[in-house]
Amino acid sequence: MTQHPLNLLIVSSEAVPYAKTGGLADVAGALPLEMAKLGHDVILLLPHYRCLSESGRSFRSVCQLRVPTPQGLVETLIEEDLIPVGEGGRGVRVWTVRNETFFDRPGLYQERGIDYPDNLDRFSFFCRATIEVIAHLRTACRWTTHILHLHDWQTALCAVYLKTIDRDRLDVQGVRTVLTLHNVGYQGLFPGEQFENMGLPPSLFTPAGLEYYASVNVLKGGIVFADYVTTVSPTYAREILTPEFGFGLEGVLGNRADRLLGILNGIDIDRWNPETDSYLPANYSVIDRTGKQVCKQGLQREFQLPKASAPLLGVIARLTSQKGLDLVATIIPQLMAMDLQLVILGTGEPEIEANLKALQARHPLRMGLRIGFDEGLAHRIEGGADMFVMPSRYEPCGLSQLYSLRYGTVPVVRKTGGLADTVVPLTARARQAERATGFHVEEDTAAALLAELRRAVAVYQDRPMWDQLVEAGMHTDVSWARSANAYDRLFVSLVREGKSHVS
Repeated sequence: MTQHPLNLLIVSSEAVPYAKTGGLADVAGALPLEMAKLGHDVILLLPHYRCLSESGRSFRSVCQLRVPTPQGLVETLIEEDLIPVGEGGRGVRVWTVRNETFFDRPGLYQERGIDYPDNLDRFSFFCRATIEVIAHLRTACRWTTHILHLHDWQTALCAVYLKTIDRDRLDVQGVRTVLTLHNVGYQGLFPGEQFENMGLPPSLFTPAGLEYYASVNVLKGGIVFADYVTTVSPTYAREILTPEFGFGLEGVLGNRADRLLGILNGIDIDRWNPETDSYLPANYSVIDRTGKQVCKQGLQREFQLPKASAPLLGVIARLTSQKGLDLVATIIPQLMAMDLQLVILGTGEPEIEANLKALQARHPLRMGLRIGFDEGLAHRIEGGADMFVMPSRYEPCGLSQLYSLRYGTVPVVRKTGGLADTVVPLTARARQAERATGFHVEEDTAAALLAELRRAVAVYQDRPMWDQLVEAGMHTDVSWARSANAYDRLFVSLVREGKSHVS
């Protein structure tokens, strides 16, 4: 438990179990619960998308707020759901912002792969509503927001509003803002002529503000105006200061380097637990792993592969070049000449999908492929595979390698971002200390990936060595507890710093 309980307002454009398109939802769903376990009073704020009505959760009306927009004040309903935390804990309040025009749609950000053209209006409105929620909490509920924790570009404008047009409002003063960057590649870029849609003064449309080569860059505004910026792994925090990974914002981030911190994500260790996972044909633990063999045989049957003792490699990913799936496709002919099996689950770039389908048709007894996403199958691949292949060109944190460690599935990952931070590579020193948990692919090439996979397959034949890798991985703490403590320290220090500024 923290010694300094705070009021935390965590704002995200998605969170499980309400709305999800990617890993952001997993983080935004898990972190509030962990912060509540530490003793903080937590409210999670989300847009009320159409899918929330289909999530099986029930909401009650909390209040009506009048949200300022360039078109005038908009009456907005705030609704609440409660998530219990622990035994007799205070739980997490989940508040949602209702606006049928903006959020009652089939998708969160896009339909059929095309972004909604009014996304800037939609998330500007969500951020303006957030400011009104802060004011309502203080005036009507006597609840002062100590930390406003923002996630990605969709919420970044909150930091801008607090430091600019709402700076002199007494009902929102003293709030400390933390902006977490889950992927700097997604910045909220819009045409310059849409700048006025945000309700900000023209003086902010400059290179020192939200202007970016004549466009609006929402994430840039958040980085400039937030009190602190975090990313989802220490290595990624360093990488985004370089042109290779900064996506044009490396200079802006460099200016905030003294207020930039990498905190690793965790995973939901109750949902991802090989001892209790109901998706698996058999459960197992680090002490008794016989069930993993049952899972492997079940996975072979599911992909119509012959029962074999050869290593089974798993891939679960968006089938894109960012995830390195073009490299995987390139080396499949060489892999198929080795004594191994490969299963792939994912959807993505049509060219990569077509290439993988052709390769699977050529090697039906060695390779299984499922285009699409299937939550249960993802669990069964983690449970049944011997190795997990993750050759991402960049990976802010990554979650799949954390699932793999927990399931005793040895990860072979590109040495980048959170992959470098979470997988201890098999070196002579790590082997001696029994700390190694997987393999690092040093270079972003098909040849480097193939070489490391050959090495991993060779080590697989050395059962004592392989067992040591598996056991070290399964003993790794991949829970949210460690990450929540790091956020706790940051939040408490920021609030202290704010109080010292006032005094």
